[in-house]
Amino acid sequence: MSNFTEEAASRILKCLAEESSVNSYEFSHRANIDHQVIVGAIKSLLVLGEVIDAQQLQTDNWELTVEGQDVVSNGSYEARLWGEVDAIQGTLQQELMNKVPNSTIGFNKAMACGWICIGKGIDGELRVFRKVESITDTTRVLLCQLSVVLNDTAYAEQLKELKKRKLIDKSVIKHYVVTKGSQFTVDIDRLESELTSEMIQSGSWKSMRFKAYNFDAQGPPIDSGHLHPLMKVRAEIREIFLEMGFTEMPTNNFVESSFWNFDALFQPQQHPARDCHDTFFLKDPMYSRDFPLDFAEKVKAVHENGGDTGSIGYKYNWRSEEAEKNILRTHTTAISARMLYHLGQQKTFTPAKYFSIDRVFRNEAVDATHLAEFHQIEGLVADYNLTLGDLMGSLHNFFSKMGITTLRFKPAYNPYTEPSMEVFSYHSGLKKWVEVGNSGVFRPEMLVPMGLPKDVCVIAWGLSLERPTMIKYGIDNIRDLVGHKVNLQMVCNNPLCRLEK
Repeated sequence: MSNFTEEAASRILKCLAEESSVNSYEFSHRANIDHQVIVGAIKSLLVLGEVIDAQQLQTDNWELTVEGQDVVSNGSYEARLWGEVDAIQGTLQQELMNKVPNSTIGFNKAMACGWICIGKGIDGELRVFRKVESITDTTRVLLCQLSVVLNDTAYAEQLKELKKRKLIDKSVIKHYVVTKGSQFTVDIDRLESELTSEMIQSGSWKSMRFKAYNFDAQGPPIDSGHLHPLMKVRAEIREIFLEMGFTEMPTNNFVESSFWNFDALFQPQQHPARDCHDTFFLKDPMYSRDFPLDFAEKVKAVHENGGDTGSIGYKYNWRSEEAEKNILRTHTTAISARMLYHLGQQKTFTPAKYFSIDRVFRNEAVDATHLAEFHQIEGLVADYNLTLGDLMGSLHNFFSKMGITTLRFKPAYNPYTEPSMEVFSYHSGLKKWVEVGNSGVFRPEMLVPMGLPKDVCVIAWGLSLERPTMIKYGIDNIRDLVGHKVNLQMVCNNPLCRLEK
């Protein structure tokens, strides 16, 4: 026991001699000692035997955030904004917004409270005017009286608003209530924590009292690497594919030509997905001709008039320059196209099952459920005379191994699959059906130019890796899972992934 802990323990015992019980959290404030030091002193006293009894409790505590402390010191944003408005001539809105921090919040709140209004000034410009001569800064008053307000149900809505504005924050305080034990005493003997060689040689250990050895105490944590939750779920899903007899496709090229990413999949060159608002185009190198010219001619014919597939195509002039543009791949189906082409070049067709799990890139606005970069899981089966029933059976088999047994299918549209289906599963937590994947049968317009026999069908499905990971680990915002805002401690603490197969 350190000298500081000994002093804290002594003060606890003296206080307990005069009072029936001591609350560790309240005592730490009274004694002006850090609460963790008080907790350490209590644990040291508990080792002595029945000197004290202690019950651990847990209490929710609401505290001011840094922003809340600023409001207490300087007033709420809406009150500050009202104070900056010229009482006679009004103030230009843009000028006003530059005077107050978080002015947008302050302006909206002041408008909602009816403190200000917008109108034309003498100069004809829009200005902000005061609607009332004086105000009461309710937000600041509530924060100043936080301890009183918390216990009054009449302020429930106001408290909810303060939480929403992140002016207060909840913390959980674990503390002890200490009472006298059966052998309570104010004067305690110091227990020895170690048996030394000197004690043994001199025999002094026989008259000494030793601290009880805690066999339940945990050792220091061992520093080691940790797998990211995405990688844990990826490993589980990869194992599912391997169990089903699938072969993993090589997915190490993030950069693809538009030919393999779009054209080979029978996606027209004027399709919205090929616009710069949805796809990342490369500047250097801007173009690539890494595709067989004879295959490109067949793809061109299919796009323009359907080729020898029986289709009429898209009826437009296919341009090689558009197909040569380099992009960051928007889906791993580009890899599937390469694999199916190589499969079609074999002298004798051999049925195959392929899968891939890797990153793809979309030029999307970032929000709680979308990133510009994410992982796509894809599986496909190529064999003779496959049907939609085979696809549904494969989906039931795949998702059941992930613990998802209740599926529904909804017709959908994809440029390169027909028929196409969205896959839904019932989410017992949300009490509704949620989309878990997309699927379909690849069109002849995609397969025939690759050289695959006309009676060969390819069924395929795909889903994101992030969605099942977020569900598995209870993460609501994808930016807490991937990106620079990820809490590394979350990566260390998350358990192993075991899907309910």
